[in-house]
Amino acid sequence: MERFDEKIKLPITIAIAEDNSFALKACTDKLAQHREFKVVMSAFNGHELIENINKHQVDLVLMDIQMPGMNGIEATELIKKQHPELKVLMLTTFDDDENIFRAIMAGANGYLLKEENSENLRQSIIETLSGGAPMSAGVALRVLNLIRNPLPVKADEMQDYGLTKREVELLTQLKNGLSYEQIATNLFISYGTVRKHIENIYRKLQVNNKVSAVDVANKNRII
Repeated sequence: MERFDEKIKLPITIAIAEDNSFALKACTDKLAQHREFKVVMSAFNGHELIENINKHQVDLVLMDIQMPGMNGIEATELIKKQHPELKVLMLTTFDDDENIFRAIMAGANGYLLKEENSENLRQSIIETLSGGAPMSAGVALRVLNLIRNPLPVKADEMQDYGLTKREVELLTQLKNGLSYEQIATNLFISYGTVRKHIENIYRKLQVNNKVSAVDVANKNRII
């Protein structure tokens, strides 16, 4: 019998968000080929998923994107806010840059196309629960291209995130590669004050590292 990561408890319980009955059956048929999976619920759209997921013990959500009412990207963002530990694996027919980017930014743990066979779906679920981020081959290539050539932020989508003048000054110095000690000296503040400002910047920008903070600030023309 195959050995699993010790963190993975069997059976692996799965929720499926899918509005197409044929696609739902195709997915459940693939999962049924593997004894370690148990589908505990299905939902017609994001609203139905959010309303009912607390009624079940769910390890992972297989999430379609195009659904009526609330789509999969919106549902992923809500679920990740309410249940950050819950794994969400996108399972969709859409492989365009916009949907991939928005799904990842919403917190998706992986991105698969519905054409994946039963065994690839199985391996991707296990990989996700083990901390990985599985993607269909074509999607992975698009992600690499997105990293090299990020999507431009439209003018009407830009945000200032409520950063203070001082926080913008700190971000600018971070962008220039200065250390916390150098920033403290340049701005005539303490090292601890610099750290506190950085924590506030990360919180406002919804990031957890310097590279992401500078990237968000650049895209929104904050610095």
